[in-house]
Amino acid sequence: MDNRAGEMEVFVLAAELKSFSAAGRRLKLSPSAVSKLVTRLEDRLGTRLVVRSTRMLQLTPEGETYLARASRILAEIADTEEIVSGGGRALPRGPLSVNASVGFGEHYILPMTREFLTLFPDVQLDVTLTDDTVDLIRERVDIAIRHGPLRDSSLMARKLGQSRQVVMASPDYIAERGLPKTPADLGRHNCINFNFRRSMEGWPFRDPKTGKIEVYPVSGNLKASSGSIIRQFCLDGLGIGRVGRFHVEPDIQAGNLVPILEDYNPEDIEEIHAVYAGHEHLAVRIRAFIDFLAERL
Repeated sequence: MDNRAGEMEVFVLAAELKSFSAAGRRLKLSPSAVSKLVTRLEDRLGTRLVVRSTRMLQLTPEGETYLARASRILAEIADTEEIVSGGGRALPRGPLSVNASVGFGEHYILPMTREFLTLFPDVQLDVTLTDDTVDLIRERVDIAIRHGPLRDSSLMARKLGQSRQVVMASPDYIAERGLPKTPADLGRHNCINFNFRRSMEGWPFRDPKTGKIEVYPVSGNLKASSGSIIRQFCLDGLGIGRVGRFHVEPDIQAGNLVPILEDYNPEDIEEIHAVYAGHEHLAVRIRAFIDFLAERL
């Protein structure tokens, strides 16, 4: 029976160090022995994983995919051994890569980081905040926080919470331009939209008398790629925006932004999920972070 976990360990170390020689020194093997193990792995898989050169190793796209999945498998093996040797319990440890939108990260993840690392000091947390949707496998991300409908069915997901949409503006904007009394009044205001295609082109509102929802077209001289940018434009008094309330809740509480047309709010909900590649048997460190967020959100 072949030692596939051993091959994975050699390949992952060589890929991370970008050198057969460096991996050999760490594993107390010769560079040629490491090279032969990787070659044997490539032969068994029937594909090239690395491009060899005299300076450093470079992974092929197949190598990148294998590295991401092999790293997770090895982490799960380590977690399993810790659980068994520790009488059924293991403390989270090791590197943990987390990706979230700028707004969610700034309002929720960053303020919670101290508490998480105090509870789990053996976790090395790597946080990236970006409003772009990342490829978890390619970017080697353990957990990504996503808002709205989930598009990638190959990922596992756990719902962390939900946030309704809110239309808002700054007190300065309202003082200068007036307060819209009905959705139709928005036609006379500078409305800030997203610059990517949405499921509906306008903003939905519910008639408080009939309960009927109608989508109103809105326009303005500003567009943005994220709720965080729209939030900042609104704080600067540049217009009226509509985003998930989690983006602006602290600003509303502080009086820096004012909800508008709440009587017409259709109460449409944006769900927030933690997504991850893998299956239900998560590495301890991944499950610990997801549980931590779910409990506090």
